[in-house]
Amino acid sequence: MKGSENLNTTELEEKAIAGDEDSFTALIDGMQERLYRMAYSYVRNKDDALEIVQETVYKAYISIHKLQQPQYFKTWLTKIAVNCALDFIRKSKKIVYMEKNPEGSYTSEPIEDVIDLQEALRVLDKRSRMIIVMRYFEDLPIKDIAGVLEMPESSVKTVIYRGLGKLKINMKGSEYFG
Repeated sequence: MKGSENLNTTELEEKAIAGDEDSFTALIDGMQERLYRMAYSYVRNKDDALEIVQETVYKAYISIHKLQQPQYFKTWLTKIAVNCALDFIRKSKKIVYMEKNPEGSYTSEPIEDVIDLQEALRVLDKRSRMIIVMRYFEDLPIKDIAGVLEMPESSVKTVIYRGLGKLKINMKGSEYFG
């Protein structure tokens, strides 16, 4: 898109919300790699991750006009991607085993007594699961999560605290929680 280099991100987001396809495309181009990595971390399959990204972009495109605050575009898009990935997993009934390695990324290499994160997260209600995924898997700040979900930061912190408590109770016997 010509001239988009001169626009700041908020202007691009505002134009995209107003229906400017070039602005929407420029925003998506800047987020595609991040969306792919996030999707791949859920499904561990290149084709499935690409399908999730495609579904995310489609859903974002048809609902961009609903985004109230342009500064939350990236967080809003991430929320859509997380939901698309979880829907994909639920529909395909795939179980993805993941372990955080020392570099901070996730791997799917099998280990003894591996924790099935998707199964572990199922003990949580949808809102708690979404908040924990956004915070710990997507490294979104609490402020951004609160903005997207239109709830106070203190409530987000409470949901995280209680959700982690539930996970800890359910995983008491695992080596990760002693």
